[in-house]
Amino acid sequence: MNPEKESYIKYRLSRAWDTFDDAKILASKKKWNSTINRLYYSAYYAVMALLLKSDLNPTTHNGAKSNFTEHFIKNQIIDKKFGKIYSQLFT
Repeated sequence: MNPEKESYIKYRLSRAWDTFDDAKILASKKKWNSTINRLYYSAYYAVMALLLKSDLNPTTHNGAKSNFTEHFIKNQIIDKKFGKIYSQLFT
């Protein structure tokens, strides 16, 4: 893997964790809509890192969801319960 791609994947994972931390803060203040939004983006950033590592580069959120489902959920690489959670957050 080239260093630029590896750096971008690390950046996406870092954003995922930072955004997850934001969600926890919002949840502690009972800001539920904002919490869900931050949870979605946390999952989105992590999914994008996974897709990029697999040489998939969707250009839309729907494309990320479709690629994740097709390549990781349907192939049972990742448990379908996580696919359901991601879909629910997306919706």
